[in-house]
Amino acid sequence: MAVEFIGMIGTRDTSETRPARGPVIDPGYVRRFARAHEDAGFDRVLIGYGAGWPEGQQVAAFTAANTERLGLLIAHRPGFVAPTLAARAFATLDHFSGGRVAVHIITGGSDTEQARDGDYLGKDERYERTDEYLDVVKSAWSAEEPFSHRGRHYKVDGYVGQVRPLQPRIPVYFGGSSAAAYRVGGKHADVFALWGEPLAGTAEQIASVTASAAAAGRENPPRISVSFRPILGATEELAWERAHRILDKITSTGSAKIAREWRDGGPPQNAGSRRLLAAAANGELHDRALWTPLAAATGAAGNSTALVGTPETVAKALLDYVDIGVTTLLIRGYDPLDDAIDYGRQLLPLVRAGLASRQREPAGV
Repeated sequence: MAVEFIGMIGTRDTSETRPARGPVIDPGYVRRFARAHEDAGFDRVLIGYGAGWPEGQQVAAFTAANTERLGLLIAHRPGFVAPTLAARAFATLDHFSGGRVAVHIITGGSDTEQARDGDYLGKDERYERTDEYLDVVKSAWSAEEPFSHRGRHYKVDGYVGQVRPLQPRIPVYFGGSSAAAYRVGGKHADVFALWGEPLAGTAEQIASVTASAAAAGRENPPRISVSFRPILGATEELAWERAHRILDKITSTGSAKIAREWRDGGPPQNAGSRRLLAAAANGELHDRALWTPLAAATGAAGNSTALVGTPETVAKALLDYVDIGVTTLLIRGYDPLDDAIDYGRQLLPLVRAGLASRQREPAGV
């Protein structure tokens, strides 16, 4: 069994523990960051989305031009461009990148954040729109004859695209943890993306996604991605010392909490963040190495649970998730560039070796 590793790149050097430095778009930094992931053996990098952030497809195009094989996972919110235009844009980039494009659909979990880009639909309506949007996008990628669509949110007459993806199909990743997310993602996603919860909660979510896919008539459910913030150390003691330094820095500066409040305007509305905060309230340490105080300190504003320990411990923790059905691991650090390099040297090889060892074991062992 192969496991896909995904990192995340940004356009300047910053994180919850690192004040932003340099211009908002630093081409040299993006080039180094992307190449570091490619050299480290990552399969893809996520390019995030936020109101006011640099535009992700253009960041992806620059990344593709400066790497050879690294896959591009482009976060995309439905509702701001026509689905036929989005389909053409992603298909065009798929050709220029040599078939390296994947799309990460984020419906949007915060009314405040959506309003910054001029979207005032409520959450349930946003998911309804996303469902319809993906129906049109997929038709635009595959239809060989003109097609029309009549829906609540979109109307298309006689569309036929002159550009289709270079790949047989562009992979669709989908994020969310609500019942509406399970329903729409269960129907459309090739990969359903979750944040890093304790194993029991993750298994519960996988079951929900699988059930939703079956209800949508799918024979094969989406593959599952889980996201973590690994904190490594040469010894367990050093790893935990580093973890507490990161927590102290975040809580002393309040930078991540300020960023969350600017984005969301208050307590998180999205189910994923609420689930992470509930896990944090139930204890700091879960399973083999999952540590939740960083989620609590940041208001669970995104991927914010850590796996703490030596590379061997964290690799075993990641394999625990593989054992319950996870196929994709999205990992990023608090020192983004240096951590990506360290993951490639110390962590990814151990996980891949563990998988290879398991595949060599005789059946029943």
